[in-house]
Amino acid sequence: MTARLQDTLTFDRDGLIPAVVQDAASRDVLMVAHMNREALERTLATGRTHFWSRARQALWAKGESSGHVQHVRAVRYDCDADALLIEVDQVGVACHTGQWSCFFNDVALPAGPATAPVAPAGQPQILLRLARVIEARRAEPRADSYVASLFARGRERILKKVGEEATELLLSGQGQQPAALIHEVADLWFHTLVLLADAGLGPEAVFQELERRFGRSGLEEKASRGHEVQP
Repeated sequence: MTARLQDTLTFDRDGLIPAVVQDAASRDVLMVAHMNREALERTLATGRTHFWSRARQALWAKGESSGHVQHVRAVRYDCDADALLIEVDQVGVACHTGQWSCFFNDVALPAGPATAPVAPAGQPQILLRLARVIEARRAEPRADSYVASLFARGRERILKKVGEEATELLLSGQGQQPAALIHEVADLWFHTLVLLADAGLGPEAVFQELERRFGRSGLEEKASRGHEVQP
């Protein structure tokens, strides 16, 4: 850490500064911890988050035992220079409870015009979060993990599951039950994320491809890839 940064930041009387950790891709707030000067120095030097444990009075590296490390993408400080924002690429989950984020407890708000609307379910962020958890299961298999069992059985098994889920989706689509259709689409999406992870890819690559296609004629897109367009 440069002398200029040390002089700029305001640490409390215990030599600590709060650090809010945010996932760079999904923008989810993952956790809040504290850093002392050494923790910040190590974070900047290694590109992985380090914090100061007030309970143990010791420096600790995020993910040192779980493997759920945080690769630092950006570090910012607020207008008063007394709090940090750390943007990271989260490996696995952030919370020791197994949750993606430490902020999973909701506080009930009174109904009224001032109540902010709840974001709709099914945002792209959930695909990113799922992909991170899937990658964590691939990197560190657990005996009780369904995803780890798919990776252990190899690509052929994963492809078979994708095919099975696609077939179930087609059968569900012939019915008149929206809930069943939603369920089967979710199953197919989940297993295609497993397939992407096995290929070393994530949903971001698919988002980019959809963005590339957006605004183009479907017929034009198929023709550009050599597909025969029926008259």
